[in-house]
Amino acid sequence: MKGPSPENIKAVFDTYYSVDIKFWVEFAKVVERRSFAKNEIVKAYDKTEKFINILVSGSVGHFVPYQHKDICINLYYENQLFSDYLSFISQRPTVIKTECLEDTELWSVSHQNLQELYAKSDRSLLIGKAISDIMFTAKQSEQINLLTLSPTERYQKLITERPYIFQRTPLKIIASYLGIAPESLSRIRKKIS
Repeated sequence: MKGPSPENIKAVFDTYYSVDIKFWVEFAKVVERRSFAKNEIVKAYDKTEKFINILVSGSVGHFVPYQHKDICINLYYENQLFSDYLSFISQRPTVIKTECLEDTELWSVSHQNLQELYAKSDRSLLIGKAISDIMFTAKQSEQINLLTLSPTERYQKLITERPYIFQRTPLKIIASYLGIAPESLSRIRKKIS
């Protein structure tokens, strides 16, 4: 299946890192389309991440195991980049699982193809920098929110920034993502409504 055009990829990255279209031409050649069904595992626990992904449609979550439960540590929706980035960089397994929460289409570039791009041109390193910056910025923001905001404040921020999440994601996963029990989320929602 043919991959996305350089223009499509540039449109996704422009929000974070606006550069000339020529930077995306070679990158687009190694991007592949991948499709997954709802509840399908993109990357299993204790496996190595092989891809950086752009989420074209659908949604996915990152989960870690804790006391026989899946704890949601990240949620991703259209036009977001995601990967188990620690595993991707180190090419070692981690405890993070990536699971589709809806039918999902991805544009993915493999670790091997990205390394080959870097070897071909210094200009490709700018793409790597953009990916790294996007991943770091998202993770840092989430950590700050988790450590500095109360559960109610995290919920309100989620409603403001991503209101669609409540129509598309089960409440038990949202509660896990917010770091609270489902019952606590129900109480917060009743209090604010």
